[in-house]
Amino acid sequence: MSNKLLKGKAHIFGDNIDTDAIIAARYLITSDPAELAKHLMEDADPDFPKKVKAGDVIVGRRNFGCGSSREHAPVAIKAAGVSCVIAKSFARIFYRNAFNMGLPIFESAEAPERIAPGDEVEVDMNTGLITNRTKNETYQAAPIPPFMQSLIEAGGLMASVKRKMGL
Repeated sequence: MSNKLLKGKAHIFGDNIDTDAIIAARYLITSDPAELAKHLMEDADPDFPKKVKAGDVIVGRRNFGCGSSREHAPVAIKAAGVSCVIAKSFARIFYRNAFNMGLPIFESAEAPERIAPGDEVEVDMNTGLITNRTKNETYQAAPIPPFMQSLIEAGGLMASVKRKMGL
């Protein structure tokens, strides 16, 4: 297992960011990831699609991804180039959908309290260590187990299954 580091600028959101705030229902007429990415988080922050850059990190508080079970939410996050999401807690269906779609997510009680907008953040997928380069602080999240890292590396559950089947 390689040492996988995710690095980017932090974008901060609060508690109970639901899937409709992540990608509004009005955009569910498409499943094109690039089109969904153009509207990521725009109901929570109308300027977010213009601000987010490849590698950036979304930081939420409690219950990130609550609401409907739409897979479009992690697809839109990933398609926008967000490297990972850190939150105090995730809605269970979002948690599973994120890994099924190949989006790394990390639960940490401390990190969302300490990371500020624009902080440069680095996350080690193997150890779950979150480093705030701006503040020179570290926080702990649960590491992603190797079998779930393989899902992420493959691009999600379906891509992983296809790879294993030689398709």
